Amino acid sequence: MELNNSISENIANPHELERIYRQDPKAFKNAFLQVWEQNPDSQVLGVWYERLHFKETTNTEKSSNVQKDFIFMGILAIMAGILTRIIFHFVEQEVIAPINLAFGIIPFIAAYFVYKNTPKQSVIYSLVALFLISGVYLNTLPLNDKDSIILVYLHIPIFLWIVLGLAFTGNEYSKGSTRLAYIKFNMEYCILYASMAVSGMVLAALTMQLFSFIGLDIEDFYFSNVVLFGASALAIVAAYLVSMNLKLAKNITPYIAKIFSPLVLVTLLVYLIAVIWIGKNPFLDRNFLIAFNGILLGVLIVTIFSITESDSDKKKNISDYINFVLIVLALIIDSVALSAIVFRLSFFGITPNRLAVLGVNILIWANLIWIMFPYMRFLQNKSGSSTIQDSVTKFLPVYGLWAAFVIFTFPFIFN
Repeated sequence: MELNNSISENIANPHELERIYRQDPKAFKNAFLQVWEQNPDSQVLGVWYERLHFKETTNTEKSSNVQKDFIFMGILAIMAGILTRIIFHFVEQEVIAPINLAFGIIPFIAAYFVYKNTPKQSVIYSLVALFLISGVYLNTLPLNDKDSIILVYLHIPIFLWIVLGLAFTGNEYSKGSTRLAYIKFNMEYCILYASMAVSGMVLAALTMQLFSFIGLDIEDFYFSNVVLFGASALAIVAAYLVSMNLKLAKNITPYIAKIFSPLVLVTLLVYLIAVIWIGKNPFLDRNFLIAFNGILLGVLIVTIFSITESDSDKKKNISDYINFVLIVLALIIDSVALSAIVFRLSFFGITPNRLAVLGVNILIWANLIWIMFPYMRFLQNKSGSSTIQDSVTKFLPVYGLWAAFVIFTFPFIFN
């Protein structure tokens, strides 16, 4: 009991705790557990607990864990392929909308993240509820070409992407560093999946060509059963490989970000000069306004990926000035687009498409402003680059909220 009291009294005194431990390590370890149970929130005792009970993972254990992860991934990949094929059957019968194919892939990637992260039950229940509610709701909507329904189809992937982010971040969904890791995961995932998909397409073309030599046309069967199954299963495999810290994707993404930023900047400047020279008017030309918004979205994506691929403790360089100019140009484009949308709303009336585009443009404008001010402080040596990355990650849930708003209200507002 006396040793317990000594440990409790010196929680804030690391030097004294070390002295007590060295006097009798075994007695200290026995007494420590009781003190730890009484003070579970103490960070100092938390460090001591790990020190006293830490067990190095053996090579055998590591190999066993890798094998378990691989088997679990394989089961999920097969299930994703089968479910996607079943969903595609109903899509062909025009019973459900094609966007349902996303539910044959994304929930299984989320399941793998949950398996790896083991979040608390409230997070798991939230994930299950969000997938179920969105899936059931989607299939209660009428199958038609109304603008409000099409907008639901367009926003469902954004909503599911945010839900997948919750599965990836787990218990640390509120931490900027974990959200940043999710953005990096997406870029690495896209590169890896695209690389494997190209190989798959080459194999598919070769297979169909070989069968054509013997007079068999297997194109429809091969696409419906092999390509579709493989594409969905490959999505799970790619998530597994990225989570295994595959060096190919991790090494190439920073260079892609550095290469594309200046290329996008030059292209954008030339395009804007050409627009002014020709005299295009986004206020009256609907297609041009759509193109304007496409450019804006592309610039935002390139800028975000460039920022997230930077080291949090790096010093400013030419890439940062390029990114900052991109942000300013994107703000100019967005301001023009916003003005054009408001003009069209006031003169041509409110429609689901115009309201949705207005909402997205407001969000992007706010996001760019949110990023620009920390960037200005960074370039003026008033803050570190980590504040820029924080400004990127903190805004992500807002897109999910907007997508949810469009999905669950527009079909009723514009019925």
